[in-house]
Parts: sequence; structure tokens; C-alpha cells
Amino acid sequence: MDRITKSLLDQFTQENSLGSLDEGKAFEHFSGFLVTSSHYSESFASDDIAVGDGGDCGIDCISIIVNGCLVTHPEEIEDLADTNGYLDVTFVFVQAERSSSFDSAKLGQFGFGVVDFFSETPRLPQNESVLTAYRAMTEIFARSSLFKKGNPQCFLYYVTTGTWANDQNLCARRDAVVKDIAGLNIFRGVRFDCLGARELQRLYQDSKNAIAREIVFTERTVLPELPGVEQAYIGVLPAQEFLKLVQNENEEVLTSIFYDNVRHWQEWNPVNTEMRATLEDESLRPYFPLLNNGITIVARQVNPTGNRFLIEDYQVVNGCQTSYVLHECRACLTDQVCVPVRLIATQDPKIRNSIIKATNRQTQVTDDQLFALSDFPKQLEAYFETFEGRKRLYYERRSRQYSSAEGIEKVRIIDMRTLVRSFAALFLEQPHRTTRNYKALLRSVGTDILNRNHRLEPYYVAAYAHYRLEFLFRNQMMLSQLKPARYHLLLAYRILSSPGDLPRLNSNDMKTLCEGLMETLWDDERSFGLFHSAAEHVVTAAAGNLDRDNIRTEPFTNELLRRLRQ
Repeated sequence: MDRITKSLLDQFTQENSLGSLDEGKAFEHFSGFLVTSSHYSESFASDDIAVGDGGDCGIDCISIIVNGCLVTHPEEIEDLADTNGYLDVTFVFVQAERSSSFDSAKLGQFGFGVVDFFSETPRLPQNESVLTAYRAMTEIFARSSLFKKGNPQCFLYYVTTGTWANDQNLCARRDAVVKDIAGLNIFRGVRFDCLGARELQRLYQDSKNAIAREIVFTERTVLPELPGVEQAYIGVLPAQEFLKLVQNENEEVLTSIFYDNVRHWQEWNPVNTEMRATLEDESLRPYFPLLNNGITIVARQVNPTGNRFLIEDYQVVNGCQTSYVLHECRACLTDQVCVPVRLIATQDPKIRNSIIKATNRQTQVTDDQLFALSDFPKQLEAYFETFEGRKRLYYERRSRQYSSAEGIEKVRIIDMRTLVRSFAALFLEQPHRTTRNYKALLRSVGTDILNRNHRLEPYYVAAYAHYRLEFLFRNQMMLSQLKPARYHLLLAYRILSSPGDLPRLNSNDMKTLCEGLMETLWDDERSFGLFHSAAEHVVTAAAGNLDRDNIRTEPFTNELLRRLRQ
């Protein structure tokens, strides 16, 4: 392994607390994370996709991206299908070798493993991680009628530390694998890339850098100078040019750029349906900029050179719905279709937040939603910063907020998705809703979760409890078979540590309870003992059946609560 790749691997291993893994396993995590990051722009842990072990079918990492979400549990498929009404699926498979050469036999074994993975009756043995991915795949194809945008895409990556030189024999073997997978007739596209050290190094830099795109912005007007605003423009942008800002090279939506947008994609509601009808009607298409409120983009830096604009570290803070509709209707976009755009460059978070509030108040967004998704996260971030050393966690308000930060263990970064799930498990006693009905949990944001009247301590406790439990799993101090019950373990931990009734979330009693929970979580020995006691209760309540279909149900939650409170 060359010195540069070795240095990057060491840094990745340190930042992600993977020091307990040997170098080969760490390289699998490293490669899988970097490749998946080129398809999925949100935060995630390499442990969510790593499957390499005995019974891995010659595959080291499997990523399944459905409707812009990285799926880690089979039951999420039903939730996404019910919520969205369609399934847009990307499969990513990775085989990673530290070797400085590409091996034809391993390439073929990798391809055979992927083909077998999609078989209705796989012949190769599957370990628990591969089986989980297989079940998710089965759930997806059982709903193939929802492939409204076309069949899934399939990407394969064979990664080494060498140099890919388009060797004729290797290319022939690779092409044969692509032909075999395409011959299954279940994909709209199959691609197999072989990556060496240079490609890995480029992917690493991409994962660290903020998203940047170059567009041609001809029809624009410069706004007058404003305090705290470096540059501001208003104008119209060709829709096809605008899509460069919201899609990657695989035409997948960059979901992370909508992080500051308080409303997620609302699917085909009446407004979005009407927008689609306008784009599909040749006579109405040219009038799109007159019929649309426009899009507001806030960037940390804008570098214009003539009509070419390099936009760095940006967010679409208003216009999520328009962006998604344009993406969905990209096949019918012509040069006639333009979008009204406001482009603002500012480093001032107060101005950024004011723009988010002002632009979103022009649409149907409640005050609770605005507070929960703009003000409350700022308070949480500031509260997390009050802790030091090993007590420190980082609340990620914006996707990839800490991606370029040096010296931060990435496992200490808590995003909103993780926080909502952990809080619901510990303090709402609803661990069964964290995966099966996560979208319903999101509807509670602003009321039951991230409420303006809630104390901040419960959210830190939920985040730290999740961090501690994942530490135990990552270091093989907790049986991996318990992972499907991770949120039930969090609930059991809280009740075992503080058995009494929960006080109100805005009360001083809640602060006192949380301070006690913090003391146990910060104590390695006590937290280790409590989590193992929690595991015993979970196994007993499950009667030894730790299958996801048994664990992630309301009846199981009720049975666990009954046993814990006996």
C-alpha cells in the first residue's frame, strides 16, 4: 500500500474508532464508505454497510439506497413504499483488497456472489449482515410494481491499492460479470468499476470537501450591497443547468443540500402534481418561471468568472419541492424551461437562518416546524459544545457539517435521524417506531420531539446512550445478534438506570433524572453492566427470538416494558 493511501486509511480508522479492526477489515470499511459516499451524500457509518466476514458471498460492503435513503433494515422498505408511493433503488456492491494488483479470480468470485445475491434461491451461505441486505432486496422486488421510475440500478466496485491499467483479461472478465447481471433482466443499468489508489484518494478528498458545483448563470442581476452578505444575485437559470446543483453524476438527488429546508419532498401532492403537468405540457412549459415561486440558494462561497459561477458549500433553503419535481421530470426539460433563482453568499449564520425563516413563511410551514428545524438544532449544538473531553458529542445541524473538520471522531457526530430515533426510544418509549414507522416519528417533530418547551438534557442523554451502545457493538463487547434490538436496549437501559416514572420533558425533575443518567453513561464500567443487564431483559422478553420481525413490534415493546417494571 502506498504511503498516501496508508495515511488516509489510518486517519479514517482513527476518526471512525475502528482501531480494533485489523488493517484488512479497516480497508474494507474505508473503501465501502468512500464508494457509497459518491452515491449517498448524507452522513452514515461504515458499519451500516460492511458485510465482510465468513459467508459474505465474496462481497465486503452492500449499500441499498431507496428514495434517497440508505436502508439498513428490511422493514424500512414498507415505510418508504407507503410514504412515497414508489421505489427508486440503487444497489452498490464493493469488494476491497489491500493488494496492489487486481486479481481475475477474485473479480469473478465477486461477480458470482452478486449474481447469487439476487437469486430467488441463493446457493452461497449468507452471514447475518448479508442476509439482512438480502431480505431488504427481497422486500424491494416484492414491490416491483412501484418501480415507476424504472428498475433499480446496480453498481459494482472492485477496489485495490494498485493501478487499473485496463488489462485485456481483466476487462473481459469484468464485462462478463456485467453481462451476467444485466441478463437477470431486473436492472435498468449495471456498471462495474475497478478502482485503484488514485481513485480512492480522489474519493477521499471528495468525502472531505463541501459540495461544490459550477453553473452558467447568464440571466442575472446583482443585488445592492448588504451587511453580512458577500454577494447576492437574482435571475433565471435554465432548468437543465439548475439540475447540476441538485444531482450527482449518476443523476441521483443530493439530498444533503436540502438539509436546511424545513419541508422534505412532499411527493405528488396537488401543488407538485400541477407543477409536473406544467412541465409535461409543451404549450405551458415556457411559462414555468412565471408560475413558480422560485428557488433560494444560500452558499458559503460563490466565485464568479464571467457567466460561470463556482458555488461551494450550498443549501437549497427554499424550493425543495420545485427541485424534486424538476428532477423527476428531467426527461421532458428543454432549453425553454427556466427557474427563478435567488443566489446568496453569506458566512453569517444569523442571516442564513433569517432567510430560511422568511422564505419558508411564504409556504405552509408551522411555527413549531420552523423552530424544530432551525432554532432548536442551534440550541442543541450549543448545548453539546458545553461538554469536553470524552463527554463531548457533536450535533450535526447541517449534513456533512463536520466532514472536513480535523481531529473529530466521526462516531461522536450525531445527526437528526439518529437523535430522533434514540429520543423516541428512551423518552417516548417507542423503539418499535424507529425503523418500521420512522416517517410517522418525523411528523412528531415540533410537538413530541424537538419541542420548543423541552429541556435539552434528554436529547444529549439520548445521543450519548446511542454513542455508548454503538461503541460496544463496534468493539465486539455486545453480541451483534442484538443489533436489531438496539433501540429496545436503549429503552431498557434508561428504565434499569432510573426505574421511576418519567417526569415532564420541560421540568426540573427531568433535568435531575438526566444528570443521573449522564453519570452512569460516562462511567464505562457501570454503563457496560447496565447495557448487559438490558440485553438479558431483551433476550428474555424475546424468548431468544431476536429476529427483526419479532423484535420491532409494539407487542414486543409492551412485553419488555412489563418485564422491566415487574
